[in-house]
Amino acid sequence: MTACNSINEIPATKPALKTLLSPFLVGAAVNQQQVDGSLPQDAALLQQHFNAVTPENMMKWEAIHPAPETYHFAPADALIEFANTHSMAVTGHTLIWHSQAPDWIFENDDGSTVSRTTLLQRMQSHIATVAGRYKNTIKGWDVVNEALNEDGTLRASKWQQIVGDDYIAEAFKMAAQAAPDAELYYNDYNLFAPDKRAGAVRLIKSLQAQGIRIDGIGMQGHYSLTHPALQEVEASIEAFAALGIKVMITELDVSVIPFPGEPEDGAEVSLNVAMDESLNPYPDTLPAAINQQLAARYQDLFAVFRRHQNSLSRITFWGVHDAQSWRNNWPVKGRTDYPLLIDKNRQLKPFATTL
Repeated sequence: MTACNSINEIPATKPALKTLLSPFLVGAAVNQQQVDGSLPQDAALLQQHFNAVTPENMMKWEAIHPAPETYHFAPADALIEFANTHSMAVTGHTLIWHSQAPDWIFENDDGSTVSRTTLLQRMQSHIATVAGRYKNTIKGWDVVNEALNEDGTLRASKWQQIVGDDYIAEAFKMAAQAAPDAELYYNDYNLFAPDKRAGAVRLIKSLQAQGIRIDGIGMQGHYSLTHPALQEVEASIEAFAALGIKVMITELDVSVIPFPGEPEDGAEVSLNVAMDESLNPYPDTLPAAINQQLAARYQDLFAVFRRHQNSLSRITFWGVHDAQSWRNNWPVKGRTDYPLLIDKNRQLKPFATTL
């Protein structure tokens, strides 16, 4: 591993994250422009630093299947072509989620709510079409995303309300049929929290008891400089690994700016807060003292990850560089955050070489 004496020293060589962070598979969430030739600088960063990619939005239901008889495959196809060209593993994201799901999925033509049977048919058709299209090119799928409440119970989504609690089991069975060689994952945020961790363990054990294949779990890593406690992250890695499945750190970023919500809000995309200057303290540059805290936080996190490198198969950052990060626009639009290992000028942050 390349080393440097200070977090502000840049090594003479140009290190790649996929080398620095070995043996983990190192991924990034990407948008369409980063893989279709529109942003060659970002494409070059992806080639240099990452050996795995996840579509940030282009495979979510509203993007890829916006109307009953309409599929938009071109952006996802471009991602697959880019990944294949550059020998990158692809994680499909996501087949079933309560958000970014068009109303038509859950409604009849007259606007009334569909039956369980109809919704299961629509699920099956969507999963068979999308997962089936990429069955030979996608390493694994986030089959179900963010299905748990903070207390570990199932979220009262339209999927749950119409199909019932078994919609998750049905989705995994459908995905296994559509993409028999792909790994199948459950993905969620705040899985470090004891109650939510326990709910995820129950969910996985239930699927396993039914003989339904689940190959891994994605622990979303939307963290801050102080939250969550490292012990809780580590406890969850250990709890999930004990179930005999792969564990992945997904959607990793470390925010350095104030979070105007409760810690349990985690990555709840429905949270929307009005802009205030106090919520955007570093619009132009990050003070050295805060950068030191960011470096220390990443070092502490990766110390935990490396202790469990036999259980963790992949670490995916939610974005390629700071300027692209969703943190700039959630939960407050128009802020400037510094959450990733590549800065807004598309340069690797020197402290990344210490991880």
